[in-house]
Order: sequence, then structure tokens, then C-alpha cells
Amino acid sequence: MIKNINNIDSPSLLLFKDKVENNIDKMIAIAGGDTNRLIPHIKTNKMENVVRMMIEKGIKQFKSATIAEAELAAMAGAEKVIIAHQLLGPKIYRLLDLIEKYPNTRFASLVDCNAVLDEISNKFEAKNLTAEIYYDINNGMDRSGHEIDGQLAEDLKNAFTKSHIKLSGLHVYDGHIRDDAFSERKEKVEAGMRKVYEILDKLKPEIGELEIIVGGTPAFTSHASEMSRTLSPGTCVLWDWGYGDKFVEQNFEFAALVMMRIISKPKAGIITVDMGHKAVASENPIDKRIRFLDNPDLKLISQSEEHGVIETENWNNYKVGDILLGIPYHICPTVNLYHEAQVIKNNEWVGTWKIEGRNRKITV
Repeated sequence: MIKNINNIDSPSLLLFKDKVENNIDKMIAIAGGDTNRLIPHIKTNKMENVVRMMIEKGIKQFKSATIAEAELAAMAGAEKVIIAHQLLGPKIYRLLDLIEKYPNTRFASLVDCNAVLDEISNKFEAKNLTAEIYYDINNGMDRSGHEIDGQLAEDLKNAFTKSHIKLSGLHVYDGHIRDDAFSERKEKVEAGMRKVYEILDKLKPEIGELEIIVGGTPAFTSHASEMSRTLSPGTCVLWDWGYGDKFVEQNFEFAALVMMRIISKPKAGIITVDMGHKAVASENPIDKRIRFLDNPDLKLISQSEEHGVIETENWNNYKVGDILLGIPYHICPTVNLYHEAQVIKNNEWVGTWKIEGRNRKITV
């Protein structure tokens, strides 16, 4: 147990700094020790201080999901940030504001259609600037991106020649490939990538080499052996129960836990904790939200906003006030529920780190 854990209010998100550092080291090792191949997604951790930890290890470029996350990366000293979204309307003006405010950071965004390409080109032209973009490719996830079809080559050529646009590469996210067996994952990943390379090989005489940014954490180890690809894992820096069970070859550590206290024992066999919907991601079924650390007898059976109701056969072993720790099934939206993380180092609570990226806006 953490030495001074009784001084931490609950529910809280505990961040184990030593484990975060170990996970960063493992991420770099999987990338063959080449930090230039890594562009970690910061949507999981959302913390300037965690980004600083990665920068100290030699990682200088990052992916974000929002303008706010992009800004916190720039605040931490990132050399380059790709906003992994197709920006529309006011977000394009916010991107321009980011570029003006943080001149030492290169910013890029995703595009998957000519309409948005035109809008970005026009707004950057008005500022006499050039927008760096990555063309988003739909590699089977069907969430965003341009289909790999007969029109893709023409649209890539259009982006390459477009005024006030710099086409730097492709963004190929295959988060839908989550087979338990590594060999099956690898086979599906490469089948999708072959289609991408067929297009690029035909275009190479006209547009040259393009960077290819691939995968997230699920496909991280599948892509890692292909040295020409830039890798964008994110969850692995903190890790969670959902990925930990599926991707066993990725031996990362659980670096973020939810802390709670037993606040009631309303009847035999039932205990209640102060961990409701607001304390752990609740988009999954009730049996896939949290796994209790060192307490396998505990089973979460219901939640409301501030309460979590747990079933146990060892009811007499627990008392009101006891502290419990749990591993979230999905750490990314769990982090987003907290304003700050309680930092643990050498088994001791040493302070708090702000979770700046949970906000939709920091300054721009």
C-alpha cells in the first residue's frame, strides 16, 4: 500500500510515475530504440508533465485529438504536433492561432476530402501561410478517412499540388484490428497496408515519398517491424485492463489506477464505494469498467453518479473507510474525468499533476 495514501481524497486517479517511465522506455524499445519513429498519441494521458517525460526520453513529435491537447504538447516543448482530426469551421482559425502563439512547434491536421482541403487552403492563404496536412485513409475502421478506391490517387495528387497546402504524408489508423493472437493481427494489418502501398507506388513518380503514420496501441507491435512506418501508440504509456488482457505481447505496466473508499455496507454481501459514473469510464457494460486490484472477490454490479455498488462473498472482510484500488478497463476516458492526477513515486504520494487536455480549450 502507498505510504501516505490516507491523505489522498477519493475518488482519485493515481499516476505511478516510475511505471509511466518504464512504459515509455518499453515503447521506445519496441520502436527499435529510434524515437524519431514515434509520434505518441496524447489523448490517453492528456498531461503536459507526461508529455515532458516523453520529450526527456527523446520523443519530440506527438498526435492529439483536440486543439487543447495540441496546445499542451506545445506548452511542453513538442517540436511537432499532428491533430488527428479533420478540422472544420472555427477549429481552422484556432489552428492558425496555435501556429501564431507557438512558433517553435510545427502543427499539422488531417484531411480526407476536397471540400475541407479547399477550406483550409483558403483560410491559410488569407494569412499568407501554408497548412501542413496528412491525408486520412479509411483502412477498414469506417470512422473517418478517404476510402482506398480509384479516386484516392487523384485526390492525393490534388492535395500535393494545392496552393497553401503541404502534403506531408498519410495517416492510416487501423484501431478496428484487435485480434487476440498477434499473428492474426499482423496478417490483417499487412493486408490493409498492401492496398495503401499499391496507390503510393503508382504516385511516387509524381509526388515522391510520403511519410506513413500508422496504428495506435492495438497495432503497435504489428507495425513496429516495418521500419519505414511512423508509429503512434498512446494507451501504452498508462495501459489498462482492456488492452492488457488482449495484447499480451505488449508487456506494459498499469501506471494509472482509480482509488476509492468504502462508504457503506447497506446489507450482507453488498458494499458501496465512492466510485460512480464520474470516477471511471462507463461506456462499457458494468462488468467491463474496473478490475479491483488484489480483491478478485469484488464484483461491480451497479453505478450511479457518485456511488458504485459491489457484490462480495467476503463481506465481513471489509469495513467502511477501507481504501480500494482498481484498474480501469478503458483508461483514456477515465483520465478525462479528472482535473488532476495524484502522483505516486517510490510508493509515496508526492503531489498532483494537472490534466490540462481534459478541457476543450486552454488558451486558443
